[in-house]
Amino acid sequence: MFESVDFEEPWRPVHEWPMALSWLAASAMTLAVTATLPVPHRAGVLATLGCLGIAAWRTKQALERSQARKRAVEKTRKQFITPKDLTAKLKDGRFWLGRGFTWTDIEARKMHALIGKGVAETFGKEFISDGAHWLHGLAKEEDVYAELSLLEGHTLIVGSTGVGKTRLFDLLIGQAIARGEPVIIIDPKGDHGLAENARRMCEAMGQPERFVYFHPAHPEKSACIDPLRNWNRKTELASRIAALIPSETGADPFTAFGWKVLNDIVNGLIATGQRPNLVQLRRYVEGGPDDLLLKALRRHFREHVNDWESRISGFIKQYKGNQLLAYISFYKQVVIHEAQNVDLDGLISTYEHNREHFQKMVASLIPILSMLTSDPLTELLSPDFEPGHDRVVTDMARIIRADKVMYVGLDSLADSTVGSAIGSILLADLTAVAGDRYNYGINSIKPINVFVDEAAEVINNPTIQLLNKGRGAGFRMVIATQTFADFASRLGDENKARQVLANTNNKITLRVQDAETQKYIADGIPKIKARSMMVRYGHNVDTALHDTYSASYQEQAMEEEADLIPPAILSELPPLHYFARLSGGRTIKGRIPILV
Repeated sequence: MFESVDFEEPWRPVHEWPMALSWLAASAMTLAVTATLPVPHRAGVLATLGCLGIAAWRTKQALERSQARKRAVEKTRKQFITPKDLTAKLKDGRFWLGRGFTWTDIEARKMHALIGKGVAETFGKEFISDGAHWLHGLAKEEDVYAELSLLEGHTLIVGSTGVGKTRLFDLLIGQAIARGEPVIIIDPKGDHGLAENARRMCEAMGQPERFVYFHPAHPEKSACIDPLRNWNRKTELASRIAALIPSETGADPFTAFGWKVLNDIVNGLIATGQRPNLVQLRRYVEGGPDDLLLKALRRHFREHVNDWESRISGFIKQYKGNQLLAYISFYKQVVIHEAQNVDLDGLISTYEHNREHFQKMVASLIPILSMLTSDPLTELLSPDFEPGHDRVVTDMARIIRADKVMYVGLDSLADSTVGSAIGSILLADLTAVAGDRYNYGINSIKPINVFVDEAAEVINNPTIQLLNKGRGAGFRMVIATQTFADFASRLGDENKARQVLANTNNKITLRVQDAETQKYIADGIPKIKARSMMVRYGHNVDTALHDTYSASYQEQAMEEEADLIPPAILSELPPLHYFARLSGGRTIKGRIPILV
């Protein structure tokens, strides 16, 4: 008992053309016979029309198959789009992903059939240069849209250098700007095209004032950002900086001690009515908290201890005019029983810590603070101007409230260490803003679009938290990298790298050369059944039976498990072409235009 399986080779020659010509010739012949020979006219006309109908049917089949082959052999050319045209692509509740089609098992079977037959054998050797353009010809191209709500699950863009990651950013950023939403772009490379396209998109919308620019290499035209302005609890500020300390586990003694020192200084600054910034933290970490502790003690005494000036005079005489030691002794012996303050306790313990040991324990913290406070970052990240200045001073919360479009170039090509530190602390500031929105409600607040190019340069634990919990605060994260190994290298832990991948529900893959990254993309997509045809010929001469000759012919249709997107095919994508696997299971084959 054999089961019949329908099978058709999609890349066979177009046999329908000779069939159509044959039926057309048959119609002409029947018409000629009807006109010249004594045959019934009605029967002759019906036969002619029947032959013409079959010829038309075969012609339709031939055209469809020829067009499919033509689409496959035509190399897709670069397309360009203006801000005005991009704005016209907007649709309520959806975002545009260029031109392409939904990739299903139908297109996948065509792909496997062509790979099995041989692309070069089918279309010629000259066709296989500059990427597998034929993939985009497996179905009819049209505008590709996806539900805007899918972006809430965050998006990962993967691709090698120069294949179109930044140009895809242009399209997504441009649409977010056109929707009137706040946009934050963190670009370690400092791509001028990315910044200019964002600026021009704001101008095209008639809102040039929305664009805010930050770049350490251009301090004269950069806005100033205070990454320590936004916080709910004082401990957040210490955590934000301590997260930048190099550590394999994030919980070693140097990180823990650095956090304590930072927290004590932050508490001291707030206790004296000062707003903490990076310059002040560096000053008191490097030089010691002596002056800060003296100010904090004096203010505490003034606010909580009656007649403290006369009561402390004896301690000042005892310590021969050394005010700080006298104040500490007065606090420990007298004030602690009347008005104890745990913040002062912590600052005193930091001051009294063995100075030599203190310097060893903060040896990894001081370089971080030095990076973030060296010129020109002194003013750019710790703005403290007199009233009436003309510099733009902002922070992440202000950017979001005013629906601004902020471009942050990190200049990592010139100084990767400092650029990475700037990006990391700004992302930590964003995490604090997300926590504030999450804790105090986000009703009727627009979603926040955060784009991080070369994310492995700046990603840290706060960023993972933002990916993990940012959806509830209205954050839409779009991060780009070249390989998944970049995350493991940056975070020092493969499990943390997998956290990043697991928190992005949408994966968009351009050309990728890394085998591990290819495998990760393919493994996350269900398999299909690919059909193939096996043909066998056989003949035999049996000498024992008086040279009896036998022959055989066998056709066998088979189905085998195959990848919807084979890993290796990702290394052959042409520039600006992509595969997208969206939340919910939809797979797209598309290509993106260049925003000009």
